[in-house]
Amino acid sequence: MPLLFSKATLGPLTLQNRLVMSPMTRNRAIGNIPNELMAEYYAQRATAGLIITEGTSPSPNGLGYPRIPGIFSAAQVAGWQRVTDAVHAQGAKMFMQLMHTGRIGHALNLPAGARVLAPSAVAAAGEMYTDAEGMKPNAVPQEMTGADIKAAIGEFVQAAQNAVAAGCDGVELHAANGYLLEQFIRPNSNRRTDRYGGSIENRARFVLEVAEAVIVAIGKDKVGIRLSPFGVFNDMPLYDAMEADYTWLAHQLDMRGLAYIHLVDHSAMGAPPVPESIKAAFRSAFKGALILSGGYDCRARRERSGGGQMRPGRRGAAVPRQPGPGRKVESRRGVECARLQHVLYARAAGIYRLPGVGLVWFRSW
Repeated sequence: MPLLFSKATLGPLTLQNRLVMSPMTRNRAIGNIPNELMAEYYAQRATAGLIITEGTSPSPNGLGYPRIPGIFSAAQVAGWQRVTDAVHAQGAKMFMQLMHTGRIGHALNLPAGARVLAPSAVAAAGEMYTDAEGMKPNAVPQEMTGADIKAAIGEFVQAAQNAVAAGCDGVELHAANGYLLEQFIRPNSNRRTDRYGGSIENRARFVLEVAEAVIVAIGKDKVGIRLSPFGVFNDMPLYDAMEADYTWLAHQLDMRGLAYIHLVDHSAMGAPPVPESIKAAFRSAFKGALILSGGYDCRARRERSGGGQMRPGRRGAAVPRQPGPGRKVESRRGVECARLQHVLYARAAGIYRLPGVGLVWFRSW
């Protein structure tokens, strides 16, 4: 456990410890603008080394859920500045997760003039909650034109610049969990026949173009990405070539020099297990930092970081997603492999406890 609390580096950043808080949607941004409750929420957790924010939309078109924050207006930048100031005052670093929901959404959650967009006009199975009318079926999205794709890339670039202007230390591109970037990667949601559809080279083109453009705008040391191979959330079924496709993508991301890949494993919540072979492929293909998240306790973290599975000098760490994670974990240092069984989150009315395991494992820095 002492390694967990030692300082670490992530590119040019020095982190106060190896604890990483993973992104969690909170739906508290009234008018899609970060507020004081959100600043308090993140400040409570700023004893971590790195905080990755909740999914934050780069575009009015990406606000598929009610009350999620954006980073495309001056008011949103000012709201996030209050959050980053509160986090930095406690010593943590913060990356903003840029999440465009794509087809996961409903027009009732979008501002006037915004559209539900996706690579193809294929609705996701399931429903979306709206404040106006409650649960509604996921909308049939509009298929993005070439102009829409170009505009979306520009929105990601501007959002990344806005995030840095708001005090964030970097951004995480959310290409997991069935949202827009992953919708292009997966063949069930991408039925296109142009240069953005068909082969994995084409289906991953949008993701790689976004990554390249954001790197040019803010620097590769400030850009990470989240992926969920073998994830099925938001109507993303498995397909035969998945492991080969994501291994190819890992190589492509390594060539572009991103700061980290954040690999999601939802098997602890009932999703299909992520094979060790794909994790090993990412370790081999990607030379930057690799974050593994989902269902990790201290024993699992120790096993994943040993046994010759990592390059020399690499280490792993676990973090609970809860207020004051550094203080909370440090108070349990005598019980190194105790499983942390609950995720805690703060609301104005107090602290609420939810079932589940809230751990993130950081492979390397």
